[in-house]
Amino acid sequence: MIRRPLVILILLTGLNLLNYLDRYVLSAVLPKIEAELALTKLVEGAAATVFLVGYFATSPMFGVMGDRGRRTRLMALGVTVWSLATLWSGLSAGKWSLLASRAFVGIGEASYATIAPTIIDDLAPPEKRGRWLSVFYTAMPIGSALGYLTGGAVEHAFGWRAAFFVAGGPGLLLALLCLGVVEPERRAVAKAKEPLLTALRDLFPLRIYRRAVLGYAAYTFAIGGFAFWAPTFIYESFHLDLKAANFKFGIITVIGGAIGTVVGGILGDRAAKRDRGELDPDRNASLGYLRIAAWSAALGAPLAAACFITSSAGLFFGVALACQIALFVSNSPINAALLRSVPEERRASAMALSIFAIHLFGDLWSPPLIGALADQFSMRAAMFTVSIGFAIGAIFWFGGGLRTRQPT
Repeated sequence: MIRRPLVILILLTGLNLLNYLDRYVLSAVLPKIEAELALTKLVEGAAATVFLVGYFATSPMFGVMGDRGRRTRLMALGVTVWSLATLWSGLSAGKWSLLASRAFVGIGEASYATIAPTIIDDLAPPEKRGRWLSVFYTAMPIGSALGYLTGGAVEHAFGWRAAFFVAGGPGLLLALLCLGVVEPERRAVAKAKEPLLTALRDLFPLRIYRRAVLGYAAYTFAIGGFAFWAPTFIYESFHLDLKAANFKFGIITVIGGAIGTVVGGILGDRAAKRDRGELDPDRNASLGYLRIAAWSAALGAPLAAACFITSSAGLFFGVALACQIALFVSNSPINAALLRSVPEERRASAMALSIFAIHLFGDLWSPPLIGALADQFSMRAAMFTVSIGFAIGAIFWFGGGLRTRQPT
């Protein structure tokens, strides 16, 4: 049995790394899939959309189940489903089988992404929750980068189908380890037999939570479009070999994402400590976390725009590194703000509803929208929608981070 908090954190972080690796292998091999299956860029963007439909449509269900039942079993189920679906992606014979497999990848990831942060929140010392979450979310850029690197290298050696087989296999083994995790004691227990709409009714009036989610939706719109189309943008704009494009973008994603996520965890905890009050420490701490996220998006917006006006691959990668560092600073603070802005017994439901909202109003639309704009105009012109999304996210987060007299 796995009992030690740090060991559990390492396991959950490793699984989160696989989560994002499985997700971004598709982006790494997209031009090759397009050529073999004769897909338009709109259909390729729809592959990301159906993934998100499976992801956000089932996350509220997993959130309610996680608030009431054994979370480790739900995590193990999710890891198994997304791993099998990733293997299925490599067997796709046309657009419909590819779209169906990506939808099931989303369903599996929804279970894990909803449950894992609440377990870390229960295990972490109160003064280090932001840093523990930053460790967990460091797997996001590293896993994404490994998706690009794995996809590019395996595709170059064995073809695009083999990339999905390599990505999906390890998750089946690690799913078994989830069953050995000892369920941590919850600080609060969810109210029994309350429907999801009741949780929504209780959470939506909370100003900090509401503004955090709305800003997160705009941010997710932008980051989803950027991450999905970046290798294709590099491949088409600078005429690099696909393996080289994936390798270089993967490296800057690892470096920029890791630096940004760690810095964000440190800055978030410092800001939360300064804002933590005696009457409502969690609410006041969430204000500090949210302001760090707002500055992250505000810096990232112009840097993203600069990426798409560069005239050479070298300039693109240099600006993109600075952009990645700025943007990933928000990873830990925004999730800590969501958890701290709601009652403890609502945390899994709050995470699930935020996942539902940010994908419904965020990256559900950006990959196909950018793909459709690229079909009509150019990939370079289409990518400017990314910087607009980051700017809108910063506006919402700055508004949510303001102090008010009402404890909401």
